[in-house]
Amino acid sequence: MRIFRRKTVATKFGIEAENKQFLLGQIAVRQVAQVDSVTSLADVEFSVFSQWGEDGILEWLISKLGCIPPTFIEFGVEDYRESNTRFLLKNRNWRGLVLDGSEEMVATITNDSISWRHDLTAVAAFITRSNIEDLIASAGFGGEIGVLSIDIDGNDYWVWDAIKNVTPHIVVVEYNSNFGDMVPLTIPYRDDFVRTLAHFSNLYYGASYKALEMLGKSKGYVLLGSNRTGSNLFFVREDRAGEIIDTIGETKAFPCHVREARDKQGNLTLLGGLGRTELIASCEVVNVLTGHTGALSGFGPLFSDGWKRAFGVGV
Repeated sequence: MRIFRRKTVATKFGIEAENKQFLLGQIAVRQVAQVDSVTSLADVEFSVFSQWGEDGILEWLISKLGCIPPTFIEFGVEDYRESNTRFLLKNRNWRGLVLDGSEEMVATITNDSISWRHDLTAVAAFITRSNIEDLIASAGFGGEIGVLSIDIDGNDYWVWDAIKNVTPHIVVVEYNSNFGDMVPLTIPYRDDFVRTLAHFSNLYYGASYKALEMLGKSKGYVLLGSNRTGSNLFFVREDRAGEIIDTIGETKAFPCHVREARDKQGNLTLLGGLGRTELIASCEVVNVLTGHTGALSGFGPLFSDGWKRAFGVGV
């Protein structure tokens, strides 16, 4: 079915640009599908609509695993122009649910042609651990799904922990490299947590990769690694892990070099390395293994020698 719409010049050029991106992505898909094994997931990265190479990693995992339900759920998508599942939706024509806290952003998604060209449901809601399952069920999703992608810049650990009514084959979840790689830490749960209000630096949010690795294991998932930028972890369900784990050399999480810290006036400072962690040293975190809550600075060494060397610190 063809729906005719009057297009502005800007919209037409935007569609043409997206079509070119998509075509290049389809070429990249064929290339990564031929890769039998990798030293890390970073080897198969490419971005069409994702921010840091997640499109390529997901396509490679799906091509290697096969027999995955053609459905996904992603939350924290803003206007869905940059996301982990937009390419998956367009390239594989999966059915999907996306959620974001902004009604304006969700209105943008529903007015985008992608919402009628594909089976995409967009819901505006501020996600908490008490409402996430109702949001999923109300949208008509449940049971086994192909991919779950979590990026809400805050209660990511707690929300993933709360989700029981879907069992994804693959999970993508954002981690906070500034919490280090040695201790399982997360922010304490707060229904009203907003990253931009929690600390002026914009660096206080989410959970360490160790905390998410532990949570994944408790939920029956195996960590496959992260993207090279050090922002997203990739997990596979335990019963599928044997099909792919031996094809990945190192299932490690990379440290993040993104310099997004702000000063008290909201200006970008370009602060990097361990200085970012020092900036939020007084912020409260929870050790999910012990249950102890306290300032980030009070949890001993946070960084392995490997991560320290990556930040240019002598060990």
